[in-house]
Amino acid sequence: MTDAQPPVPQRKNAYAEAGVDIEAADTAIELMKGWVAKATRPEVIGGLGGFAGLFDASALTRYTRPLLATSTDGVGTKVAIAQAMDVHDTIGFDLVGMVVDDLVVCGAEPLFMTDYIATGRVVPERIAAIVKGIAEACQVAGCALVGGETAEHPGLLAPDEYDVAGATTGVVEADRLLGPGRVRPGDVVLAMAASGLHSNGYSLVRHVLLGSPEDGGAGWSLDRNVPELGRSLGEELLTPTRIYAKACLELADRTGVHAMSHVTGGGLAANLERVLPVELTATIDRGTWTPQPVFDLVRRVGDVPQADLEATLNCGVGMVALLPAADVDEAVRVLAGHGVRAWVAGEVREAGTAGHTASQAGGSVHLTGQHPGW
Repeated sequence: MTDAQPPVPQRKNAYAEAGVDIEAADTAIELMKGWVAKATRPEVIGGLGGFAGLFDASALTRYTRPLLATSTDGVGTKVAIAQAMDVHDTIGFDLVGMVVDDLVVCGAEPLFMTDYIATGRVVPERIAAIVKGIAEACQVAGCALVGGETAEHPGLLAPDEYDVAGATTGVVEADRLLGPGRVRPGDVVLAMAASGLHSNGYSLVRHVLLGSPEDGGAGWSLDRNVPELGRSLGEELLTPTRIYAKACLELADRTGVHAMSHVTGGGLAANLERVLPVELTATIDRGTWTPQPVFDLVRRVGDVPQADLEATLNCGVGMVALLPAADVDEAVRVLAGHGVRAWVAGEVREAGTAGHTASQAGGSVHLTGQHPGW
């Protein structure tokens, strides 16, 4: 008779011991499947789980000369707000808005999108919430979410940290391509209201409002109720980016719009310059709109010079269209039908008539006047 041997302790999977939980990733996939299934188009082939997303390109045969457009982006340090508040189902709107609205400025219809989520630790419910937001935003934009990747990076990211990025592909008929070559003197600058800060300039905003007083910040907390905002600071900072894609595509169909500009990092002037020919200048009258209170809050609390604010934040204008004056009324009606408020903010002229020299990147933009109440 032999002595009984003590039980051998069960060792974890070696990959799990290194900090990567494959079972958690599988659970996250199961939780997100329902949301991804809703963000589809008839051209999508197959479902979630393949190595590549498939899209039936024969749908492009209806075009005479289809031009494919692509865009990629992230949401910057806005993810730090989502992580601090433990609210993760809105950051996807920011991601989709950043990429599809870069496409639509050239007249391209967004067709499909992929996403990438890197995290220190896969928490299935958190990953599913992020993807839920992405899928819902894809529905709003009219594009399909055909795939993505979730990567666990222990040691590189803290357990509750993550970052997101995405890429989208769209198509536009060659003879309907929008851009600087179509812009003419006399075109109207039609501004479209932003939903708030969108997803740019959060390093400045966080420094001013959340930074410690020792570092020059206000030291506010995200749960602080701010009367000017009518809600907590955190709720304001997580306001999702407005998605203009469908509104702008209808605008291109119903009017003679010449160019559009998505107002992201760099602010209104720098982004508008990108769609102006070098021989033209646009004059914008600040007196035609009042930015949402959050912009004035950052300006006053941080004593931020207006020039710095305008070079960093959208200051209330998320998208701009350049179009003939005769099309303005129809354009405003089209955009209102999509819940987007629009107004005439300026005009395009020959550069010499305004006394400004065109920049190397494009035409010049001159902001005049002051916002009401500032």
